[in-house]
Amino acid sequence: MPPTQQSGSRPSGQGTAQIGVTGLAVMGRNLARNFARNGYTVAVHNRTAARTRDLVEEFGHEGSFVPAESAEEFVAALERPRRLLVMVKAGDPTDAVIAEFAPLLEDGDIIIDGGNAHFADTRRRERELRERGIHFVGTGVSGGEEGALLGPSIMPGGSEESYRALGPMLEAVAAKAPDGAACVAHMGPDGAGHFVKMVHNGIEYADMQLIAEAYDLLRHALGLPPEQIAGVFRGWNQGRLDSYLIEITAQILDHKDAATGKPFVDVVLDQAEQKGTGRWTVQTALDLGVPVSGIAEAVFARSLSGHADLRQAARGLPGPTPTMLDSAAYDRFADDVEQALYASKIVAYAQGFHQIAAGSQEYGWDVDRAEVAAIWRAGCIIRAAFLDRIRSAFRSRPELPTLLVDEDFAAALKEAQSAWRRVVSTAAELGIPTPGFGAALTYYDSLRAERLPAALTQGQRDYFGAHTYRRADRPGVFHTRWAEDARPEEQTG
Repeated sequence: MPPTQQSGSRPSGQGTAQIGVTGLAVMGRNLARNFARNGYTVAVHNRTAARTRDLVEEFGHEGSFVPAESAEEFVAALERPRRLLVMVKAGDPTDAVIAEFAPLLEDGDIIIDGGNAHFADTRRRERELRERGIHFVGTGVSGGEEGALLGPSIMPGGSEESYRALGPMLEAVAAKAPDGAACVAHMGPDGAGHFVKMVHNGIEYADMQLIAEAYDLLRHALGLPPEQIAGVFRGWNQGRLDSYLIEITAQILDHKDAATGKPFVDVVLDQAEQKGTGRWTVQTALDLGVPVSGIAEAVFARSLSGHADLRQAARGLPGPTPTMLDSAAYDRFADDVEQALYASKIVAYAQGFHQIAAGSQEYGWDVDRAEVAAIWRAGCIIRAAFLDRIRSAFRSRPELPTLLVDEDFAAALKEAQSAWRRVVSTAAELGIPTPGFGAALTYYDSLRAERLPAALTQGQRDYFGAHTYRRADRPGVFHTRWAEDARPEEQTG
């Protein structure tokens, strides 16, 4: 780490900044401050120059900033190799910034995209800039505005050479896990970093949906008020469910709306929005042929919540008479929900890590899943105590096909069996929707089944479309002439 330089808003000369940040909305501004607080001289630039001046005026005391109003001034302020962090909206705005700055850069300089870019765009940009001698580092950054300032989880892709030039700086500003390790690691070439961040967000969608379903069950099956459910979540956060999302859920449920005095959760419109990374996760999983049903159900649950007219039209459809479990069932059912939540979370993470493995194989990235789990232990939104167990599972067995067959997680799933099934069946009996819990249990049961009804599905495909099938008793590809004597005929070629 470089020595802390004297605070100020003007460079002592050209090329003094170790890193530059362009795009000074909340995330960009806080990352710039994070670098400055860690002793780096930071060039700062924004399309609207007033935002640059405001940052330096308000936070100039935190470290050394070099404000720049033009692209040329900004690039000139950076030492070689130039490290230029782009923090603008994904898509066309990112391409526009690259088009503006790339002509001003030289061989070996580095453009870092810290936005939520689609990994396919990152692969394209990396390839195009590599041909011009410029490194492009697509970098996932998780932790929100607080994480950006105090330490996020960082998932950089790109060349190994670029990580050697950039890695120590990222390690300085990244979150630190309980064992002191920086929550950053090189994920792999071109789009690997943004791919891993995309899957992180998909798991985040599933995790949030499962927590919401647990709340809904406690609210409507037991009749508990939000503040009492907050206490349940606080208790869970002291055990194996210890995580950032469980922690903030308890705080949200305890919060009262200042205007009405009602529980905050009761005055929020029940329509959850999304920015798109969850959809990307599901779309990419479909392209890879990877089942991420728990993540998909979480994405669809948000989509369904937003169809207000559809929900209004269907509100009168028949269902069970609303009822609640008796008070004697309270302790057992709350414990059952905790078991179901933990088991379903294991499934969600297992699906996400399966997708990372499939993407890594498809694109030749060689992503280390143990490293992914390690850097998610702090800083990011899905940080949780059990990520240490996930890291250990993949370190012990790097080729582990799924977390569900890891010895420790398999034991936890065995313990949760009866409770998990009781929760899903009770929810169905009471008419409480639990798409996340249900999808997780179905995925689990599908994986462990001796045979699946897919045999019939493939038979149907052969009947109406001559799509052929494979047999369980001998090798080869077959087609049955259904309209004739229904004898199988082996296909060749």
